[in-house]
Amino acid sequence: MAGAPPLLRMAGIVKEFPGVRALDGVELEVTAGEVHCLLGQNGAGKSTLIKVLAGAHRPDAGTIEWQGRPVELGTPAEAVRLGIATIYQELDLVPTLSVSDNVWLGHERSSAGVSRLTREHDATRALLERLGHPEIEPGREVGRLSAAGQQVVSMARALSHDAKVLVMDEPSAVLDSDEVANLFRIVRDVTTSGVAVVYISHRLEEIRQIGDRVSVLKDGRTVAAGLPARTTPTADVVRLMTGRSIEYVFPPRPSRPDPSERDVLLEVRGLTVAGAVHDVSFTVGRGEVVGLAGLVGSGRSEILEAVFGARRPTSGTVALGGRTLKPGRVGSAVRAGMGLAPEERKSQALFLDASIASNVSAASLRRYSRWGWLDRRRELADAQAQVEGLDLRPADARRAVRTLSGGNQQKAVVARWLLTECSLLLLDEPTRGVDIGARAELYALVRSLADRGVGVLVVSSEIPEVLGLSDRVLVVAEGRVVREARATELDEDTVLEIVMSGTTEGALA
Repeated sequence: MAGAPPLLRMAGIVKEFPGVRALDGVELEVTAGEVHCLLGQNGAGKSTLIKVLAGAHRPDAGTIEWQGRPVELGTPAEAVRLGIATIYQELDLVPTLSVSDNVWLGHERSSAGVSRLTREHDATRALLERLGHPEIEPGREVGRLSAAGQQVVSMARALSHDAKVLVMDEPSAVLDSDEVANLFRIVRDVTTSGVAVVYISHRLEEIRQIGDRVSVLKDGRTVAAGLPARTTPTADVVRLMTGRSIEYVFPPRPSRPDPSERDVLLEVRGLTVAGAVHDVSFTVGRGEVVGLAGLVGSGRSEILEAVFGARRPTSGTVALGGRTLKPGRVGSAVRAGMGLAPEERKSQALFLDASIASNVSAASLRRYSRWGWLDRRRELADAQAQVEGLDLRPADARRAVRTLSGGNQQKAVVARWLLTECSLLLLDEPTRGVDIGARAELYALVRSLADRGVGVLVVSSEIPEVLGLSDRVLVVAEGRVVREARATELDEDTVLEIVMSGTTEGALA
């Protein structure tokens, strides 16, 4: 590929959303027949970049060249017509339709009735044979296929558009080792025919096996472009990924011993959730902040949801304050003194068109209910006290929660659980979509809660945030806790190496 003209060139790509610049001058060159790997921590801009490439986001600045000529990818249809096909981590297949119908959905073969179906079935069979899976029947319902089979169907659909660039987002995330080996064989076969593959993965060992070149994103910028995938030292790649421009302002962390048995607030033993969490055990002490570090898909959020009862475990126990909770029962957790601020606060926690007061009181309605009537005056007064105590702005509990900034919306979710006087607070990505100033306020709030004896279990994709906020850290990979240590005993490079290798040693090939 040395000296080969680029098939695709993206230069100076900028994409802004309200309050955040997701891409800040990204560069990417892809040549025909190569596997170009895209690396970066969560939040580095990888997903936004591939959505620009797929035509789902229009860039605010920058240029895109296709085979040497400028193009605009204003819609997904334009990207597909050009020859760019994207396979997202969450496959966009219709499970109730057949394999053939999914492959040709939106660009059905031009015929009618039985003739069209026969042509589509024959063409689908040819694509499946090209991908090395002749055993998949074109007429079979997609929802009945394995995850690996569904991924093959997505690739067949991409190739049905005569794709010249195939973008694959975390394609191995749901595959076992044999299925990954088959995926690599397919990737090699399609690149041999001249198709370029943009491969996104957090697993460095995969990049070594399948990649030709690597580009690294950090904080929306390209910090390395076109590095040799097989020979670039792992330490260099990790350093490129971990440098950050964001300042984290953490409150002082008090020196306290590990919780004794009498100080243990939460005790989780052998927690298992089918396909997501495997035999997880840990404790959280009173007044202790415990962080869960890991990549998206590692099982962090599923652990929180199982502890809270939002997911029913297949085995294991959760005890709060010495009381074993009923598995899969949110009400049991809340009555015991637990609260959860979920990852997606707008869709999972907030009633956006309701007032702050209504949102804050949502878990405490029995307190204000008498004979079927709500004491609105008392509800408003208690909510207003929480608003002022958390310095939520504007300090008006009658205001619609939709009008608040991301940081103040997060405070409203926390206020809900403080009103219940919870003893354990679960925080999933507490500063996502929050500006730097509001981050510092939320960090100070977490520390003040711990100082008051509240236990806090926090999940964050940002490793510096976990290390700076927590007393103790559990590193999670592939649904298991693979390392437990005091936060002061870990650094960002070590944690990243552990989560990317999925082993306690953190060694990367």
